[in-house]
Amino acid sequence: MSRLLLKGLFQRPATIPAPEPSDDLLRELAGRLDAAARRRLGRSLAIREVDAGSCNACELEIQALNNAVYDLERFGIRFVASPRHADVLLVTGPVTTNMRAALLRAWECTPDPKWVVAAGDCAAGCGIFKGSPALVDATGAVDSVVPVHLHIRGCPPRPIELLEGLIALLEP
Repeated sequence: MSRLLLKGLFQRPATIPAPEPSDDLLRELAGRLDAAARRRLGRSLAIREVDAGSCNACELEIQALNNAVYDLERFGIRFVASPRHADVLLVTGPVTTNMRAALLRAWECTPDPKWVVAAGDCAAGCGIFKGSPALVDATGAVDSVVPVHLHIRGCPPRPIELLEGLIALLEP
């Protein structure tokens, strides 16, 4: 037992290092997103993330936008706790029958102008949960419940792709 513990203490982890995003690319993307939000809304962008029944892979990538590498708060873009304070509903996962009413309530509570972004393949209706009896329809697509303004594909989409998608949403 002690030999196993010592081996674990002195052996390097068997993981590969995470890719380093370019600081210039991050600064440019987040700056463009902030400028587009201020042009369209007159203020910074507020995002409410709604998990409609996902496996949480997309949530991990979305939360990476708040970590020290991406740090969206420094550009004025923030996640809010209530849809009443949000401009964008960022929906992940296929819509389950249990989450349909909650997603509709979040949509109705969000003030105008509002946008819905379906993040990930499952939210677009073509993920691994397609055909499950727990979904609202056969695909579980978000646009079968609320209008979707942008689909960001990927399983899960990377944080850079999420930033690029939000820029595409706000820029004319």
